[in-house]
Amino acid sequence: MTNRRRVFLSLALGMALLTASFAVQSCSISYTFNGASVDYTKTKTIQISEFPIRANYVWGPMANIFNNQLKDQYANHTKLIQVRANGDLRLDGEITRYEQRNKSVSAEGYSAQTELSMTVNVRFTNNTNHAEDFERQFTATATYDTTRSLNSVQEELVNQMVKEITEQIFNATVANW
Repeated sequence: MTNRRRVFLSLALGMALLTASFAVQSCSISYTFNGASVDYTKTKTIQISEFPIRANYVWGPMANIFNNQLKDQYANHTKLIQVRANGDLRLDGEITRYEQRNKSVSAEGYSAQTELSMTVNVRFTNNTNHAEDFERQFTATATYDTTRSLNSVQEELVNQMVKEITEQIFNATVANW
C-alpha cells in the first residue's frame, strides 16, 4: 500500500469518526427503564390522596398497604415531588370492591379454589393537560386452594393484588401505556 493511499484512508476514517461524534453530540435520546414518560419541565409534583375502603367486605390493613404502595410506586419510579395539595398530577379514589368467590369445584362437588378480587376506582387529574384526565376502575385477582383459610393467605394475596393494581395505575397515568 502506498503512502498516499494510507494517508487518504486515515483522513477518510478520521472524517467518519468526526462526523459520527458530531451526530452523537447533536442528538439527545432519553431512555427510562421504569416506563415513566413524564415531561418534568411541565410536571413537577403529584398529589396522592388516601384511598378509603368503600367495599362491603373489609380487611383492616388493606387500605394502608394500598396507599403506601401507591405512593412508593411514584416515589421509586419518577422524579415527581409528592405534595398534599395543588399537585400538577392528582390521584384520588377509593377501594370499591374486595370479595371472594368459588373459582373451581372438585370431583366431590366441593369448592377446590377460591378467587379473591380487589377493585379500586381512580380519578386522575393532569393539571398540565386535562385531556389526559380520567376516572377508571382497576381490578386484580388472586386464587388460593380452599384447603387453606383466607386468614392464612390474605396478607400475601392482598400484597400481590395491590402490586398489580398500583402498576396498572402507574402505567395508565404516567407511562402512557
